[in-house]
Amino acid sequence: MRKASFFLSLIFVFASFAILSHAQEVNVSGEWEFTMQTPRGEMTQTAKFVQEGEKITVTMISPRGESTGQGTVKGNAIEWSITRTTQRGEMTIVYKGTVEGTSMSGTAEMGDFGTMEWTAKKK
Repeated sequence: MRKASFFLSLIFVFASFAILSHAQEVNVSGEWEFTMQTPRGEMTQTAKFVQEGEKITVTMISPRGESTGQGTVKGNAIEWSITRTTQRGEMTIVYKGTVEGTSMSGTAEMGDFGTMEWTAKKK
């Protein structure tokens, strides 16, 4: 019985290390080609990510200018928000998604404008 408990404990420890090491492998730092599906068609812009641990700073660069926001990467889940000034006032967009190697995808919650899908590929 002691041997079984010992082996189960070892398996738990190794599984925990495997999960933790995988979570630390995700690094989104760098430039990404970011594409969002909008009612007016596909919109492509550059997204620059700076990652320190789980914290990220994101700069979105589009023909309308640059916007910077903050967020997190936990495991392969990514989330950040950006507040933009528009003709109708300020609008906060919350981006949520999943990172898979050199690509990521998810949804952008655009307040009263609904939710839109996005994808990104590392440059």
